[in-house]
Parts: sequence; structure tokens; C-alpha cells
Amino acid sequence: MPSPTAAIIVAAGRGLRAGPGGPKQFRFVGGRSVVARALDPFCNHSGIDLVQPVCADDDHDTFAAAARGLAVLPAVSGGATRQDSVRAGLEALAPRAPSFVLVHDAARPFVSAGVISRAIEAARAHGAAVPAIAVADTIKVVDAAGYVTATPDRAHLRIAQTPQAFAFAPLIEAHRRAAREGRHDFTDDAALAEWAGLTVATFEGDAANMKLTTPEDFAREEARIGAGLGDIRTGSGFDVHAFGPGDHVMLCGVRIAHGLGLAGHSDADAGLHALVDAILGALADGDIGAHFPPGDPQWKGAASERFLAYAVERARARGGMIAHLDVTLICEAPKIGPHRDAMRARIAAIAGIAENRVAVKATTTERLGFTGRGEGIAAMATATIRLPWTSDGAPA
Repeated sequence: MPSPTAAIIVAAGRGLRAGPGGPKQFRFVGGRSVVARALDPFCNHSGIDLVQPVCADDDHDTFAAAARGLAVLPAVSGGATRQDSVRAGLEALAPRAPSFVLVHDAARPFVSAGVISRAIEAARAHGAAVPAIAVADTIKVVDAAGYVTATPDRAHLRIAQTPQAFAFAPLIEAHRRAAREGRHDFTDDAALAEWAGLTVATFEGDAANMKLTTPEDFAREEARIGAGLGDIRTGSGFDVHAFGPGDHVMLCGVRIAHGLGLAGHSDADAGLHALVDAILGALADGDIGAHFPPGDPQWKGAASERFLAYAVERARARGGMIAHLDVTLICEAPKIGPHRDAMRARIAAIAGIAENRVAVKATTTERLGFTGRGEGIAAMATATIRLPWTSDGAPA
């Protein structure tokens, strides 16, 4: 069996220049976290066998939520510098002995499958290679006072990007040697490889594979993504479950202690079921029963968060994004207010969207009807999604 090809996604930085809102890799752009967007192309590329994330020691829970549903190895903790973090990823991969490794910055969330393919090909052909794009502007070298000291020929200049691609064994040995010699100042792996005596080739990069650094970068990409998703759709969902024996209910992904349970083939989470139907409705893609038949034994007792994650992925597979999710729970008991924030957070985590794109409300029927008599719980939901525009409304 051939040795695997691996990718390391470096997500351990703090990203202070991006402004407030936490590390930039966990901020949202176009309705999805930056790190999830960066991971996804590698997880879904046929040439990548292993995806090894690296995050800060304090960010493991945040990373796990962002990477939910993506086929990645357990994240390892990074170090004080990018170089240290890459080495941590390499050491984590060492027991698996990959032949080649691609190293990518999580702050570049728009890497294409084409760039990844070219990186793999370049690693096999050269052993060390980086994606590069030509410099369009004239470059000046200045001194400490800001005076120009030289104008290099831009014909020989390139802007380096990631993923940078290497034969695994020489790269990990170069990192180990740098650590032994106290060198922790290399800003990318190509520079470290050059220092170690490796010859580094270049291959065609992509101008869209930009690094998000400043608040202006985020604003620009939000506008770009939004401009391409002009098909705005709203779907609705409704679900009902009767009370039955039990000591808790599941609502919007949150377990709530209660004197009764909810009857249903799965975990009977009426809130999530309504949201699933709302998303599928916006996609004109059937309903929850069509995708998860209640008579199918594999869904008996299943966690409804699996259904919501599936519906969200159906939207993303069509190049879309979830813009907003809104659910209203209708019941006399249990009280929803104390659990509202936890519900919003759970839905946001399952859907991979910002919490401020989720609304959870509750109401009663003034003791009228089956909910008023305490016989069960109902839920209504709406989902707003954005899809690429096509003239006939068919999947792009």
C-alpha cells in the first residue's frame, strides 16, 4: 500500500491585525468559519489521505466545533511561532510515515482544488515547491528612515502562498535540525527548506488564495461571497412530538430535565426537526422523512443534530450558505428561557455558522389545544439560505 499524502493546516495564530472578535481563523466569513473553509478543500480532495490540524493549546474546543463534520485527525497543540506549530504537526504525522506533506495556513480559506492538485504534483516532481504568483506592482527596498535604497527587477519576484509542498522526510529533518540549532525565526517552510540546503521550486498559485489579515480583508471577502450568492431563499418547517415516559427532552440539541420524555423514532427533537425541514424546503429538496425515513431502523434513537448537519451540508454542496435560522418552540413546559442561549449556541455549532445568525423563541397557546393541555411540543422554523444564481433555479 503506498504511503499517504498528508496536509497540515496551521491554525494556532492569534491574528491580532484582524481586529476584535477572537483569533481570525475562528471568525466567520460568508457564514462559515475561516478554519472550516480552509480545511474543507483538503478533506474533500482525492489526493489527500490525512489532514492534521494544529491549533493553540487553549483553542481545542473551539477548533473541534469549527471542524465538526470534517474528516480530520485530532488537532495537536502548536507552539510559540508558526515554525514551532508546523513542527508539531509534522511530529504528529511521523508515525504514519507519509511520503509527502502540504503545509497550509488556516488564514487562507479560499484555496482551490486545482492549487492542491498542483501542489501534490510539484512535491512529487521536485521534493519541495511553493505556489507563487507574479508581482504586478513595482517593489521598493527602503531603509529604516523610509528612503528608497533599491528597486529590484519584479520579473524575478514572486509572492509565495500556501500550501507549500514537500517530501515528508527531508522537511521534518530540516525542522528538527532548526530546533536543535535554536532557529525559530523562519516565516515559512520554504525559507527553512532553503536554509537546510533543499532546492525549492515554484508552481502556479492563485490570486484568490489570499490570506485574511486585516478587517478590510474580511469586509472585502464578505462582499465578494455575497455578490455571488444572489439566489436568496426562505423555507419553513413544522414538527410535533407527543410527551411519553422519560426524564428529559431534547430541544434544539440541548438536553433538558423534565418529568416526561418526547416520543419519536429518533431523539424526537422537534426544534431541530423543524429546522431540517426549513432548510430542505428552501432547497426544494424534499422533507426530513424522505431523507431519514422513520421506518428505517438505523435512525432509531439517532441524535437529531445528525439530520441538521446533513441538511446544512446539502446547502453547502450546492455552493450555498446558511444566512439565518429561526425556530419557535410551542409548549407550556419545560420553560425555554433558561436554555435559549445554550440552544442558539448548539444550533450554531451544528450548522457551522455564527451564533448571531440563529434565533430561538418560545411561546404558549394560552392553554388551548394539545400543547396547551401539556400533551406535547410543537416547533416552527424558517431558514434563509443563499445559493449561486442560475436562470432556471436548478443546482449550479
